[in-house]
Amino acid sequence: MTTRKTKSKKAASKTGTTRVRTVKSSLSKDPLPSRIFAQASPRSISGVSMFEGQSQIQAETVGNFFSEKEVVDAAVARLNEAGFEILQISPLTINFAGTPAQFRRAFKTDIVVEDRPVIKGGAKKDVGQFLDSPDTSLSGLLQTDGTNFADAIEGVALEDPRYPMAASMFAPTKSYWHLRVPGDVSLACNADRAHRAGITGKGVKVAMVDSGWFKHPYFVGRGYKAAPVVLGPGAANPLRDESGHGTGESANIFANAPDIDFMPVKINFANSTGAFNAAAGLNPHIITCSWGSHHPSGPLSAADQTLAAAIAAAVAAGIIVVFSAGNGHYGFPGMHPDVISAGGVFMNPDESLQASNYASSYPGNVYPGRACPDLCGLVGMKPKAIYIMLPIEPGDSIDSTPWNVSGGLQGGTHPNGDETTNNDGWGAFSGTSAAAPQLAGVAALIKQACPGLSPVQVRNIMKNTARDVTTGSSNPVQGTPIFPAGYTATAGVDIATGSGLVDAHKAVMVAKVTCLGPILPPITGPIITAPIITAPAPPIAPPVTPIITTPIVTGPVLPPIQPPIVVQPIKPGPIVPIQPVKPIAPIVNPGPVIANPTPAAGEAGEGSGAQTAPSGQTALSADDVETLSDLIINSDLTVE
Repeated sequence: MTTRKTKSKKAASKTGTTRVRTVKSSLSKDPLPSRIFAQASPRSISGVSMFEGQSQIQAETVGNFFSEKEVVDAAVARLNEAGFEILQISPLTINFAGTPAQFRRAFKTDIVVEDRPVIKGGAKKDVGQFLDSPDTSLSGLLQTDGTNFADAIEGVALEDPRYPMAASMFAPTKSYWHLRVPGDVSLACNADRAHRAGITGKGVKVAMVDSGWFKHPYFVGRGYKAAPVVLGPGAANPLRDESGHGTGESANIFANAPDIDFMPVKINFANSTGAFNAAAGLNPHIITCSWGSHHPSGPLSAADQTLAAAIAAAVAAGIIVVFSAGNGHYGFPGMHPDVISAGGVFMNPDESLQASNYASSYPGNVYPGRACPDLCGLVGMKPKAIYIMLPIEPGDSIDSTPWNVSGGLQGGTHPNGDETTNNDGWGAFSGTSAAAPQLAGVAALIKQACPGLSPVQVRNIMKNTARDVTTGSSNPVQGTPIFPAGYTATAGVDIATGSGLVDAHKAVMVAKVTCLGPILPPITGPIITAPIITAPAPPIAPPVTPIITTPIVTGPVLPPIQPPIVVQPIKPGPIVPIQPVKPIAPIVNPGPVIANPTPAAGEAGEGSGAQTAPSGQTALSADDVETLSDLIINSDLTVE
C-alpha cells in the first residue's frame, strides 16, 4: 500500500510566525488530564489542509477536506502503531485518545494547559481549561511535519471544551409565570393546529447530542418513542444523565413533534466532534444540539474546524442541523452558516412577545455576513431564565444544586431560585438550549409535511413564516466587539430575534403548498471520497448523481475535485464499541429532489398528513406556490 502525499502549505508551523490568540490565556495550574481526546485530519484530497479552511468550511466546500481511503487507512495504522486508542473513523477525521506521554512522543511537542475565559451553562462567566501546543500558531493544533505521521496526516486538533447553553431548575406548580410541557410550549409555538391536521413528526428521525437521556415517567406515560442512548466516543453510562440537561431539553422536541423517532446521543463534552459524527452516522433527518463555545472573533481553533467540517458534511448529505445561538455568547457552532441558529423570544402572560434579554444575537464576525439567530424559540428572561418546567433525572446536577451555589437554582425565591425542594425530578431549563430543540421539533413537522425539502428550504420556510417580534433587546454578548446594550427588536428581520418566533402551523401550511409544486433547487452537497467502487452493487433509488465541489481558495484558485468520489461509512473504532452496539451508517447523498415526492415507508404514510397532488390533478407551478405561500404568510390563519 502507498499513500499519496499532497502538496499543501504547512498547516501551522510556529517558526517565524506570531501566535494567534483571540482571547486572553495563561498557563493553568491544573494538571494535564490522564486521557486526551483529539481529531486527526488525514491529508485532504484537494491538497489544502482542513486547518487552513476557517470560515470557508461549509456544505458547498467540505468535499475538499475528505481523504482517500488508502490515506485514511495509513493514518489509522500509524496511530495504532503509536499506541493510541481509535474511537471513531469518518471520511473527514479520525477521533482518537491517548495519554499526555503518548502525544508528546508521537508528535514531538509539549502539551500545556491554558486557562481562558469561557461562558458556561446558565450564562456563567468562568475560566475553562484548554489543551495546546506551544509549537503551532493555531490554537489546539499539533503539526505532523518531522514525525512518522507526516505523509498521511496533515494535522491533529486537540479537542476544545464545550458547555451546555441553558439555565436551571424548576418543579411543580408555582405562582410565578412559567410554561409547562407539552401544552404551553406547543401552543406558544403554534404547533397544536398542525397536530390536529395529522402533522406530528411521525416517521421523522431526530437525533439529539447532549448530556444523555433518562427514561423519566413523563416520557413513558405519554408514549413518546425513544431509541436506546448511543454513546459518543469517550462517553459512559448510557442509562444515566448526570447533568439533566439532555433529558429536560428533549421534552421541548416532543412538545412540538410528539410522534418523532427520537435518537439520543450522549456526548463527552471534551470530545464533541466524535459525538456529532456518531449522530450523523445514525442517518437522521435532523440533528439538534444545545451546546457550544464562545467565539467573539476568528480565527477558529483546530478543533472548531473539525467540528465545522463535520456539520457541513452532514448538511451536504441532507441532514437538517440546529444549534443554539448562545446566552451571552458569540455561539459556535450556532454561528455556522449551514445550521439553523436558534435565538430567544419571551412570551408574556398576555401572549405579547419580546426579545429575550437572556439569549444572544450578533452580526457576522467569524463568518462574514452571517447574522444570528435565524429565528427564535421560547426563552426566559434574566437573571436565570427560569421559564419552562421540564422532566429531569431525580438527584442529578440540575435537580440538586441549591440556588445560592454557582449555577444552581434549587430552593430560594424566584427569580433567583425555583422555590422547590431537591430530588423531585423536575427543573426549569431555558436559554437557547430550549429554543434549539423547539425549532428541531418544528423542522420535523415540516419534513413530515414535505419529505423532499432540503435543509436550506426547511430553514427558509421557518424564517419566512416566523412571527415578527418588535420589542425588547437581546443579551449583550461578551467579547470583541462588545454590544453592551444588546440588539433591539424592530419591525421586520433584525439581529435581536432574526425573523422572529417560530410559527409551526404556518410553516407546515407553506411546506404542504411547496410540496405540490416543483421543489427546486435539488440538494447540492458534495459527495465525497475514495475512488468509485466498480464491483456490483444493489440498485439505488433515486439515482445518485456525483457532485463536484467548489474548492477552498487559499491563494491560486484550485481546480474542482476530480474524479467524483463515493462516501465511505463512518464506522466505530475497534477498541471502544458503542453501548448498545450500533454500527455508524454512512452519510449518504439523498440524490436530486423531485416534485411531489413519494413519502418513504413509515416516514409519511397513511394518516400522516403528507401532501401530494391527487391523481389527475396538475401540480402547482412555481408562481402558484409563491402566491399561495405569500397568502399563508401574510394571513392570521384563524379559520380552519
